[in-house]
Amino acid sequence: MKTYKIHLLRHGITEANEQGVYIGRTDLPLSPGGLAALLALKETHAYPGGARFFTSPLTRCRQTLEVLYPGCQPETVDGLSECDFGEFENKSIRELKNDERFLQWMEGQNPVIPGGEDTETFRARVCAAFENIVNTLIHDGDTEAVICTHGGVITLLMQLYSLPRLEPKDCLAAAGQGFTLRVTPSIWMNEPLAEALCIIPWEKEPS
Repeated sequence: MKTYKIHLLRHGITEANEQGVYIGRTDLPLSPGGLAALLALKETHAYPGGARFFTSPLTRCRQTLEVLYPGCQPETVDGLSECDFGEFENKSIRELKNDERFLQWMEGQNPVIPGGEDTETFRARVCAAFENIVNTLIHDGDTEAVICTHGGVITLLMQLYSLPRLEPKDCLAAAGQGFTLRVTPSIWMNEPLAEALCIIPWEKEPS
């Protein structure tokens, strides 16, 4: 039976990531250190292939694919963008730690981000984008794809779609890393779930 591998890959590091600042829709490129870290990871680790490539529209994701998969010509999917952090955008945890609204959001007591995207809107957008990608792959018969997106998007997708079910802490992807899911059409069409296979990339075998 034909199955489909989907590799969820988090973008490399930006200056905001280095400074511990929240960025969602802010369109920052990779930092010099982030670019160097990706190149070093590519040197020591092996990344999976793909017949199709999909990316968030934000620069940090598109650059990550250019570094790891030169010439891959990714398809841009708006629904793969990171959450819009509204009034929390471009602020650090240090700046937000005394903001009651932020604390309630972090603890799951309030799904609304002031001036930003609420939890349900974010979830619906990301799920629609991912399910459309999977259905497109099945329809077209492309059995392997790479999706370059954001940490929050990957965490959500792994929690909602992966089997076995994972704890939130086990769904966190480091920069330039991620997870592989395997979709079996007969299961997917009955209930949208996918088998969690491995963490990517993996260490290269000594030559």
